[in-house]
Amino acid sequence: MNAKSLSKYLSLILRHNPTLLGIPLDEGGWAEIRTLLKLMNEKGMKASLESLQEMVETNDKQRFAISEDGFRIRANQGHSLAVSLGLQPVTPPEILYHGTTDKYIESIRVKGLLKMSRQHVHLSATKDTALKVGSRHGKPLIINVLSEKMHQSGYPFYLSENGVWLVDSVPAEFLEFPDS
Repeated sequence: MNAKSLSKYLSLILRHNPTLLGIPLDEGGWAEIRTLLKLMNEKGMKASLESLQEMVETNDKQRFAISEDGFRIRANQGHSLAVSLGLQPVTPPEILYHGTTDKYIESIRVKGLLKMSRQHVHLSATKDTALKVGSRHGKPLIINVLSEKMHQSGYPFYLSENGVWLVDSVPAEFLEFPDS
């Protein structure tokens, strides 16, 4: 199984549906690597400890982490499952960014940014990253999030291990929209 296919498959299993593979996750979203590899290989998805480690190390979005003891793996964020990533609130920069497409902009203007089926709304520290995110689903648009003002109003922000900013929601009053 190549690194890209492995990453996509593990995103599905570790972020959304571990029952597809029959792997238990603990409250932090961690799965035992030995069990994961055994179950994958039993289902004909050839993967080794080396291919798993390589995928974690070379994934451009750093979607996964291996525990310090090397025995467990989890997704860094993006879960639709209830997991506790153990993140502590941190002070965000003045502005963060959200990449989306024009088909969602009117709803966002009214409702703000909602987490939908995920545990958090994902925000980017750079416009370039937000542009890449928005480009996945059509013509990209970048929305500025007035994160410092939002934080000062009592909204907690979290920073995942791979640099993605997370928040429960972003009310429309804290958004600046592109000229359209």
